[in-house]
Amino acid sequence: QVQLVESGGGLVQPGESLRLSCAASGFTFSSYYMSWVRQAPGKGLEWVSDISSGGDSRSYADSVQGRFTISRDNAKNMLYLQMNSLKPEDAAIYKCAKGSQYMWASFGSWGQGTQVTVSS
Repeated sequence: QVQLVESGGGLVQPGESLRLSCAASGFTFSSYYMSWVRQAPGKGLEWVSDISSGGDSRSYADSVQGRFTISRDNAKNMLYLQMNSLKPEDAAIYKCAKGSQYMWASFGSWGQGTQVTVSS
């Protein structure tokens, strides 16, 4: 059974940074692309970033390109998202999801999420 548990969210001011973590279990983590997706209040899930199974290929949504960095540690079954220069529009529940930007919705496996609030 796929289990994804996110942590690291919180309340920050605009321009500050946060690092999110996701602990994965129940599947062969190192064999899959992984993504971060987010859900702002009143909106649907939005893909943010993905990383290849080996970590050598990364993609980002235009809205976070240059500010966010995705990474993974296959030895620890962990996925990370370093978020810098946070903006109020980045506020959302952030979830890690199994699969690439093209497959995560089809796989249908994501965690409960961690709340990120950006406010002065």
